[in-house]
Parts: sequence; C-alpha cells; structure tokens
Amino acid sequence: MKHTEIRKKFIDFFKKRGHIELESASLVPENDPSALFNSAGVQPLVPYILQGFHPSGRRLASIQKCVRTTDIEEVGDKTHATFFEMLGNWSIGDYFKEEAIQWSFELLTSGPDEEKGEAGFGLDPERLYITVFAGDDNAPTDDEAVECWKKVGIPPERIYYLTEDNWWSPGSDGPCGPCTEMFYDITEEGLGDLTPQEFAAADERQQVVEVWNDVFMEYEKKDGRVIGRLKHRHVDTGAGLERLLVVLQGVSDIYSTDLLKPLKDRALKIASRQASANIVTDHFRAAVFLTAEGVHPSNSDQGYVLRRLLRRAILKTDDRKLNTEDVNDLVTKVGEIYGSVYPDLVQRQQTVVDILNEEVGKFARTLETGLRALERLIDKNGGIANFYPDGDLLFDLYQSYGFPWELSIEELNNQRASAGLDRLDTAGLRERFEAKMEDHRLRSQTATAGKFKGGLGGHSRQEVLYHTATHLLHAALRRVLGSEVRQRGSNINPERLRFDFSFKEKLTQEQKEEVEKLVNDWIEEDLPVLREEMTLKEAYENDAIGIYEGGENDLVSVYSIGDTPGQVVSREVCGGPHAERTRELGVFRIRKEEAVSSGVRRIKAVLQ
Repeated sequence: MKHTEIRKKFIDFFKKRGHIELESASLVPENDPSALFNSAGVQPLVPYILQGFHPSGRRLASIQKCVRTTDIEEVGDKTHATFFEMLGNWSIGDYFKEEAIQWSFELLTSGPDEEKGEAGFGLDPERLYITVFAGDDNAPTDDEAVECWKKVGIPPERIYYLTEDNWWSPGSDGPCGPCTEMFYDITEEGLGDLTPQEFAAADERQQVVEVWNDVFMEYEKKDGRVIGRLKHRHVDTGAGLERLLVVLQGVSDIYSTDLLKPLKDRALKIASRQASANIVTDHFRAAVFLTAEGVHPSNSDQGYVLRRLLRRAILKTDDRKLNTEDVNDLVTKVGEIYGSVYPDLVQRQQTVVDILNEEVGKFARTLETGLRALERLIDKNGGIANFYPDGDLLFDLYQSYGFPWELSIEELNNQRASAGLDRLDTAGLRERFEAKMEDHRLRSQTATAGKFKGGLGGHSRQEVLYHTATHLLHAALRRVLGSEVRQRGSNINPERLRFDFSFKEKLTQEQKEEVEKLVNDWIEEDLPVLREEMTLKEAYENDAIGIYEGGENDLVSVYSIGDTPGQVVSREVCGGPHAERTRELGVFRIRKEEAVSSGVRRIKAVLQ
C-alpha cells in the first residue's frame, strides 16, 4: 500500500463519518508563541478546542506536517524522525471514547467492504497491543477506554496500564487528558501474548511500533496543575504516516518505505553507513520543508533549528561536506516524492537549492575557521599534551564559530593519538557542554515567546500602523478572493508587515492590484478604528473573525474599521494596539506574494 493510497484512505474514511478535511497548517505556528514549530496534529487546533467550537464544524480530519526535535539523538533508528506527517481526526465537543476507539480499530484492521464501498488497512488484530492510562493524582484509571477496547475484541491480556506515557498535555497550560495508544508487532514470527514487562522490552527493542494514539481531552491544566474538567469533552487522534508505512509495507524501518527509500538511496552515495544515511535522509527532508516555508538558516529561533539539522546532516556524510550536485539532487528528490501532495516544494525548488547551497558553503568555511581557532588554543597551551579542554571552552568554540562538539573531540583525539596519548574522557566534558547548550536553548525559547504573539514584534508607532494594516489586508483578501480566506500567521517589524493566509493558488497581478487598491481606498476614506468589548460568542455571532485562546463566554476586544453597518470593512477579535483612523497609515504597497506551504500564501507589504 503506497503512501499516497494511505493518505487518501485515511481522509476518505473519516469524511464518510462526517469529518471535514482541513489543510495542513504551516510548520511555523501562527498563534502559539510557546513553540517554534507545529509538533503535533492538534497543535493548530488548541485555540478552537479551548473555545469549544471550530468554524468548519465539530468533526475534523487532516494530515499535518510536523517538526519535532526532542528525540533528535534517536533519529537514525527504525522509527524516529524530526519531520513527519501526522494523520489525525478530531471531535470538538462531539463524539468521545467509544466512537474514537471503534473507528481507530476499524480503520486499522478492516479489510475490503463492498457494502460500504471502502476498505481499512487490513492489519492483523492478533498483532495489536493497547496501552491505557493507569491513573494518578490528575485523573482515575481509564476503565472506560478498557471496556471500549474489549468491546471491539481486544483481549484483556493485550491491554497494558501506563501512567506517564498515557497522559497527554500541550505543556503547562491548556486542555489535557488520558490517552490510549496502539502498538503493532512487526517481528517475523509474531510475539503473541506478552506480560507488561515483556511488552515494555519489546517496545524498547522496537519489535512493536506505536501506530496510533487517541487522546481524550476532558481536563484543563493551569501552571502545570490540573484545575478541573473542560466544559466540553474532545478527542484528538494521531497516526504517524511514516510508522504506518512500516507496518503496512512490511519493512524494517521508516527509511525502507516507498516514501523515504528513494531519498535514502541518494543519501547512501555520500553517507555509506546505514545509520548515517538515515540521518542525512531525515535531516535533509526536514531542511527542505522548512526552507520551502520561508525559514532561513540563522543563529536563533526556527532558523537555528534549520541550521542545526543541515549541519548535523553534513557531519554524517563520509567527507563531512556536500557539493552543489549533492544539494541539487537531494532537494529534487524531496520534490519528486512530495510534489503531488505539497506542490510548493516544486514551485520553490530553485529558491530552496540556492538557500541550502549558500548555507552549505558557510558551513565549509565554519569548519575551516573552527579548526584554526582550535589549533590556536592548543598552541597557546603548549601543545596537545598540555591542552585539557573543558565543556565551557568547547561550547564557546561551538557558539563563536559554529564548530560542532563532535568535530572538536574528533580532532583532539586524532592529535592525541598522533602524540601517543590516551583518548579524552568525554563524560564530564559532554555533561558540561550539554548544560551550556540547554541554557542556550531556554534563552532562545524565552526570546521567542512573545515575538510571534499576534505577529507583533513590539509597540512602536510604525508597528501599530502595520498591525492595523493587516486587518485591512485580511479584509481585502477575503473580498477579492472569497470568504474562505483565513489568516494563517503574521509577523510585523518597523520596516514591513508579513501576512500568511489560506489560498491554494498564486495571486494574479490583477488580484494583487485589486487588493492593494481596496486597502488604499479604505485608508483614503479615513475610517475610524473602534473597539468594543463583548463575549467571544457574541463576537462570532456579530461576524467577527480571529482566534482567541479562551472560552466562548470570555470577554474579548473586537476592533471594527468603519462606524456604520454599510461602512464597516473589517471586524476582528484582537488584542491591539491599533491606529485611531485609517488615514494615519499612509500608502499601502504589496512588495511580494509567494507560497509558504500547501494552501498557504504570504504577502509582504510596506506603508509609505
């Protein structure tokens, strides 16, 4: 079963059960300053879950692009990846445990059904193992989920009670609750019934693969503690496409599937060890997707992660370098694999190639500079026999020159071996280096928090004007392109605005000119910008748009541009600040319009 067939089968299954298909959100979150990337299918939906409703309906399904680096050291084994796609279905205050479990089991195990005109994945139910929440101070044992599993035919001896792994939470705040996970036996002979200890060992050895997770969100967390139940109960499910492919195609790991094998075959030409080729495959795929969405390599935020992924990939190649042909081939291969699903990868292919080649060249120079800096330190200390580095020094090399830990240790050990000295004891060095890295990571996250809050970087006069302009731009896009257009993110600084929105096609020159003219007409009309306070429910009933992370009875600010019913051109739930009248904005000019991801476009504009 090919990856394209699995995507279609999943979406079709849930469409027939009343779910509305959502397009994948961008990898960069639009309204979540606590995270650099969307790392789960539910992440873009959390604000809707908190407010208890979604404009598209209560039953939703999508295939969401994700980036997750928490397990980066595990990448290269059978199942871990930094970039992956999550197949998910959601209930926003609609169905709950029984339906979610029944449909998960049905889609995983059912074969062709001529009467329904559909077919599931046809997996052997005898190879399924289930985990459920064992209970703790937050919530009781999930006996309800156990009974649901028994009802579909899972024997009690295949159901295991766990605590930490079977409680889902987005962090310190937000909706949370118990979950139930589905594991599949991928061994040749089959493991049969397992004790809890044997199951844990099989999971550790990757003899069983987690293929699906159903989360039952009925609690709310505040400042790290569960404070009570949500007003409505919700379901979030996630099935990793890459892991599903492993079990459905009967291969040993995600890199042997029809999705990743073509890319790995090319990676093997520059990284001859299997584990190294796996890492190059994963990291380069992630780098291509991030670059195609407008992320550029840098020393902070998303760009820092992109730079780290690309450089880790380079270090895993046999010669610790990539030439332009390697970069071109790898980018092209990613486009060939994913182009039919994410056409922006093909449309932006040359841009991605140019950016990644530039970064590869920078890293080559970084390695050269770092080696010279390390050599100077050795000479300063009287030679390799007298040089005893500490973790702080190695981190400074990394921070100042981008010189990786692995290369520092490798170069030092090579020189020590040439001098007849023992290898360095790296345990303490590594511990201190990682402590410095963790401190750097936390500082980066703290700096990021608030930077993406509403897209507003600060509150300077010019930023306030640009923020007001995004409301007019949003309204103009919806008027020209249709009311299905929705904001997907924004970023504002004193020099320009950047606005991401949902739309499947490149804007024509005529459409861009019409949008620009509408905004400037509204500016010229000198419309007042008015603030009203009302409940979120009232705001949506009065045709306000926007996302607010709270309940429907919360009081929110609604900003309207125009003061009479026929004159109001925009009404949005927003925290502000805004200009008082539109003429303060000056002249609006669109500088660039481009694709960000599948179904998401970006406009960069200035005020003159």
